[in-house]
Amino acid sequence: KLPDNLPWEIAATVEPYSIGAQVAHRGRLTGDDTVLICGAGPIGLIILQVAKMKGARVAILDIVESRLEKAKEFGADLVFNPGQCDIDKEIKALTDGYGCDIYIEATGNPASVRQGLTVIRKLGTFVEFSVFGSETTVDWSIIGDRKELDIRGSHLSPYAYPFVIENMMKGNIKTNGVVSRIFKLEDWEKAFEYATGKYGDFKV
Repeated sequence: KLPDNLPWEIAATVEPYSIGAQVAHRGRLTGDDTVLICGAGPIGLIILQVAKMKGARVAILDIVESRLEKAKEFGADLVFNPGQCDIDKEIKALTDGYGCDIYIEATGNPASVRQGLTVIRKLGTFVEFSVFGSETTVDWSIIGDRKELDIRGSHLSPYAYPFVIENMMKGNIKTNGVVSRIFKLEDWEKAFEYATGKYGDFKV
C-alpha cells in the first residue's frame, strides 16, 4: 500500500526501484566492499543508492554522460565511461591491484559480462540482473579455477517494496528526475516511443 502523501511520479518508480533494491540485497553488500555497477539506468541508480546506504564504495559505468551525471548526483563515488577509459586499469588502480569486491551487471550487453569477470577480484561476487537478447559466451575457467567467484542472479523484488517505500518517505532514496517525462493516456503510442530511451529519458 502506498502512503497517501507519496506523489504519483514517485510512486511510479516503486516497482523498478524494488527490483534494483533486490539486486543490491543479492550482492550481500557491506561497508567494506568496493562495488562496480555496470549500467546507470533507473535500476542501476537504485542499486547505487542501496549500496551507499550499506556504506560501500561505489563506482558506476555507462556510455551515456547524462546518466553518469545523475549517478554522481545520487551519490556515486566514481563514474566511468567505458568508451573513454580502460575500466580494468581504473578499477585495479582504485583497489591496489585486486579488483572490485562485487560486480553488478545491469546492461544486458555480453561485453559487460566479460568485463566483469576481468575486473572482479578473486573470491568476489558477480551479480547478474539483465535480460539478454542472445546467449553470452565466457571463459568459465575464470569463475572456478582462476578466481573462485560467487555468481548470483537477481530477477524480481521479493519483500523489497516495503523497504523502498519506507526509505522514499524518509528521504533516503532519491527519485528526482528519474521520471523524466509524463504523457496523457491517449498519447500512449508516443509514450512507448520515448520509453525506449532513445531520447535520453530514464522513465516515462
